[in-house]
Amino acid sequence: MEPAHDILTSTLRINETFFSIQGESTWAGCPCFFVRLTGCPLRCHYCDTEYAFREGAPRTLQMILDEVRASGATLVQLTGGEPLAQKRAFDLIALLCDAGYTVLIETSGSIDIRPCHPQAIRILDIKTPGSGEVERNRWENLDDLRPHDEIKFVLVDRADYEWARACIREHHLETRCRAVLLSPAFAQKKGLEIQGCPGLDPRALAEWILEDRLPVRQQTQLHKLIWDPGMRGV
Repeated sequence: MEPAHDILTSTLRINETFFSIQGESTWAGCPCFFVRLTGCPLRCHYCDTEYAFREGAPRTLQMILDEVRASGATLVQLTGGEPLAQKRAFDLIALLCDAGYTVLIETSGSIDIRPCHPQAIRILDIKTPGSGEVERNRWENLDDLRPHDEIKFVLVDRADYEWARACIREHHLETRCRAVLLSPAFAQKKGLEIQGCPGLDPRALAEWILEDRLPVRQQTQLHKLIWDPGMRGV
């Protein structure tokens, strides 16, 4: 094991950090400090954080811990990009958990989640066919789910919903974690023009869930309803 000093002086490439309202998961609505890491091996069609693919600069783990402490937050989320693509992220997760923070990890599910601290809450984003990255799902991650973890599906159309429904039923996902979240893809816009993913009507998704009596939780991206959907740092 590395000395504590060496761990604290090691670095992660960070895109941005900010204090905001949690917009997704069962923690939606809670004040939360976000640590967005740079880089992602996936290229989902509906991605709304492409700026995180390359933008960022190194910060030591000590610097990040100091920022979290100064924010006054008790809830912290690591996001990206794909936060677990940087191996030092596991060290940061452990430091935060050991310091008493509630730690959320939003991960694509393409990377092994087992090294995460036992107290960390993994929000596993299972990629649907509509994402363009369905082949990147690491299905072995389902075997490491804990009762406090959550699963998320971002859906772009009816075909995605039916695929997710089959996955939920086949793997009995509602019994293997705290919540299964279905999220309608948000329309990607530049100005008044839709670019790429046109988004999924939340009402349509709600009606499908009710019709099937599916044991899931529908969610929206709350932060995009509070602030402009294109705003960064929220």
